[in-house]
Amino acid sequence: MNTLDFSNKCVWVTGAGQGIGLQVALRFQAAGAEVLGFDRAFNEAEYPFKTVQLDVTDANAVEQVCQEILGQHPRIDVLVNGAGVLRLGNSDELSVADWQACFDVNVSGPFYLFRQLVPVFKAQGKGAVVSIASNAAHVPRMQMAAYCASKAAMVSLNNCIGLELSAYGVRCNLVSPGSTDTPMLRDMVGGPQGFDRLVAGLPEHYKLGIPLRKIATPDEIANVVLFLASDLASHVTLQDLVVDGGATLAA
Repeated sequence: MNTLDFSNKCVWVTGAGQGIGLQVALRFQAAGAEVLGFDRAFNEAEYPFKTVQLDVTDANAVEQVCQEILGQHPRIDVLVNGAGVLRLGNSDELSVADWQACFDVNVSGPFYLFRQLVPVFKAQGKGAVVSIASNAAHVPRMQMAAYCASKAAMVSLNNCIGLELSAYGVRCNLVSPGSTDTPMLRDMVGGPQGFDRLVAGLPEHYKLGIPLRKIATPDEIANVVLFLASDLASHVTLQDLVVDGGATLAA
């Protein structure tokens, strides 16, 4: 019987220092995996998985770190692209630096990792990729042009890589969360007191509320990531599973 048991599996998770990426790394570790968590910084004193400090926007650093790790452990079973940034601003106010930051982290970072790891996945003839996008890739949002565009690009990138890898038995899927209780969301809405407005909807921003009447927890997103990475999803690839409590409705 297929389960969410990742014993003897090697799982790489970017953005593992906080938020959804951290919870994903913790869940894989609890499920028996050997987890390597990557992030620019790790602020806690201890983590139950191996941490690797890495700026995914630095192509040379990504290549160096990947080759060092693969030289010692030349196998990867699961890659989770969890690193992400959000920069807010209308298109005529958004700085070039903020636009570039969204694309550097949300799109170029995964691409730099794919450049190093696609040959490994092909040689293995097995493995799974789960990229964490956003429901903002599916619907327009006020003041989120850079974020929406970069996440939409991430969806397309992931699916192109998935098509390339499908003949090798490697599956590539996406999870697109909606509003989730993470440091990034708290910063955006001014703390938990802003959650009620997201649940109710922001008509001035043309944003519907959340039919399930709650903000997601990082663990609820991690549940879906682990499912897509597991053998339970052995015939699922090139899919984008939106986990947003119904916020995008049929969009």
